[in-house]
Amino acid sequence: MNTKRIVIIEDEQLAAERLIMLLKQYDPAIEIIKHLYSVEESIQWLNTNAHPDLLFLDIQLADGFCFDIFKQVDYRKPIVFTTAYNEYALDAFQLCSIDYLLKPVTAEALAKAMQKFAQLQSNFAAGNYDQLSNLFDSASFKSRFLAKAGQRMFFVETSEVQYFQADDKIVYLVDKEGNKLMVDYTLERLEGLLNPKEFFRLNRQYIARYSSIAQIKPYVNSRLKLLLRNGSKTEEVVLSRERVHEFKTWAEA
Repeated sequence: MNTKRIVIIEDEQLAAERLIMLLKQYDPAIEIIKHLYSVEESIQWLNTNAHPDLLFLDIQLADGFCFDIFKQVDYRKPIVFTTAYNEYALDAFQLCSIDYLLKPVTAEALAKAMQKFAQLQSNFAAGNYDQLSNLFDSASFKSRFLAKAGQRMFFVETSEVQYFQADDKIVYLVDKEGNKLMVDYTLERLEGLLNPKEFFRLNRQYIARYSSIAQIKPYVNSRLKLLLRNGSKTEEVVLSRERVHEFKTWAEA
């Protein structure tokens, strides 16, 4: 077998040690090049090092959910998710996930995941996982919504959505013509359904597409004020100081 370079992101030391033991039992040639413990550490490492052949990733880390990593890292290699919960499977498979292993990981489950990885390696020439990533990009994110206006319902292509806005407990989508329609999703759920390369969670009330942002300007206390296109009008949204760095990283991706 060829040497496989693997990174493990796992905040539980015992779980990481078990995973390393099982990987070595499966293939002694496997090279564990890094064990990372947190979202913050993973973002820094993945943005400054060559990406591994395969990533084993715990979903719930000490400082947040692993999905936050991919808002600041352009990662296009396969991932095997490991978790004690099965409720995040859909979100996981919207990334380049090849398997979703429940803890404690067994040797049998790990072997099946590694066999899938080997099959992918043979299907995608020279490790060109951009092909895989493109498949996930086009197939995994939500392509349209069934939105409501009163008793009437309409199909709205995701490509027509400018932004989502939460008002009390109701969430609306605003399309390119400025139509405001209700959808049956929370903003938290939408974050997992939308392509993070196109949409960004601005604050508790808004998720916006990059192309909807007409203007960005400095605002008091190191915040930013954004103007979102709303048909022939604009909508003002304030970005908190804590979100500014992540927003700028996303905006320049």
